[in-house]
Amino acid sequence: MTTATFTRAVTVFAVGFLALDAVLFALVNRFLWAGVCAAAAVLVVLGWRRYRRAMAELADARKEIKRELESIRQLLHNPPTPPSRQN
Repeated sequence: MTTATFTRAVTVFAVGFLALDAVLFALVNRFLWAGVCAAAAVLVVLGWRRYRRAMAELADARKEIKRELESIRQLLHNPPTPPSRQN
């Protein structure tokens, strides 16, 4: 199971659990708690989206660092020839 699949599954479980709690609280006229659970469900979704965006940015940064590292390795193995001085 990949990390993305795992985080999606945990998020779906949390949102489903909180939504069920919100509905059940509303059925027994506990509207304040129903609202709290509904708001928590929304916050879970927003937090998960922010997490996925951060992970995508991290993956892009890793790729960029890898490209820079390869560039440095090439320079170390094949140093550029210095320009000759003529007097």
